[in-house]
Amino acid sequence: MSGKNKFGFAPVDPEPTPARRSRNPGPMGAAVRDVAANLQETTEAKVEQRRRNAEDAKAFRDAQDEGRVLVRIPLREIRTDDLPRDRLELDAVAQSDEMEELKSSIRERGQKEPIEVYRDAAGAFQLKKGWRRFTALSQLFSETGDAGFGEIVARVEAGQGDRIARYVDMVEENVVREDLTFAEMAQVAITAAQDSGIEETDPSELVNRLYGALHKTKRSYIRSFVFLLSVLGDSLNWPKDVARNLGVDVARALKSEGQAAELRNLLAGCEDAAAQTRVLASFLAQSKAKPDAAKQGAEPKQKFEFFLGETKITARMGECRIVSDRDFATISKARLEEAVKAFEAALAGGPRIR
Repeated sequence: MSGKNKFGFAPVDPEPTPARRSRNPGPMGAAVRDVAANLQETTEAKVEQRRRNAEDAKAFRDAQDEGRVLVRIPLREIRTDDLPRDRLELDAVAQSDEMEELKSSIRERGQKEPIEVYRDAAGAFQLKKGWRRFTALSQLFSETGDAGFGEIVARVEAGQGDRIARYVDMVEENVVREDLTFAEMAQVAITAAQDSGIEETDPSELVNRLYGALHKTKRSYIRSFVFLLSVLGDSLNWPKDVARNLGVDVARALKSEGQAAELRNLLAGCEDAAAQTRVLASFLAQSKAKPDAAKQGAEPKQKFEFFLGETKITARMGECRIVSDRDFATISKARLEEAVKAFEAALAGGPRIR
């Protein structure tokens, strides 16, 4: 059969299939591809690092806002004149053997526990917690001149703290360690009641707020010492040396202003803490030996309350408390004095110990 078709043409030979191009990149393409891959990995790493940095920054700001960040502050920038200390006889504590032991520990091992400070209205750092550590470092810096003792590790209170909360923060560490006497704890309540930044003016009422973590029996002891210190005042020259039971019993035995005045006169002649203890013990023994006129009749109530219109009156030994919606701060001092004098005159000069 002829290779030609009916039209007289021979078959056309198909064109050869071109060879498939290799998809493997050349040296330049491989280099470009490697650079692109590395760039993508670097970009992802940077994005992840930025995310972590943002999270770390937020965590740090939160810690700062919550007062959890420790800082080093020069001692000269910290003041101690805003918040009264929770210790009596500070000079004696500063020169005690315990202070020397603390200084020795800091000298050898450094400061292990931070102090706590806050900023006052003028923006200055004020000491809230850690008076012994602050005093120890101050003495070391003064004695050695070592710049390492010229700074202190501190935690700065966040925001504007509540005044009463600062008192609580100041005493809580020593209370937990049982490092404060009942007289010192009572003095904190008395001082806080006189603080213009605190609304409550009754130190007995402040005991519950300042020492809420303590058992109610201990709070009762503190209130007894509040009464004792309020009545005897400066005539009690060594309040820290008054034993718990003796102080509580003497406070309960004081029934009149006449008794208080007599005891103050006796205490004024004491030359040391031992003599003071003897006077208190003697007063207590005599008060137990004398018949109590009140016990011959009906036993008086420890406390009672009643309302006069919208005004609530609470009466107990040495205290008559008036609570009403009236803003007494808007009444002039002269008018208040006149009202109190009229009140006392109406009571016919009954015994009043405050």
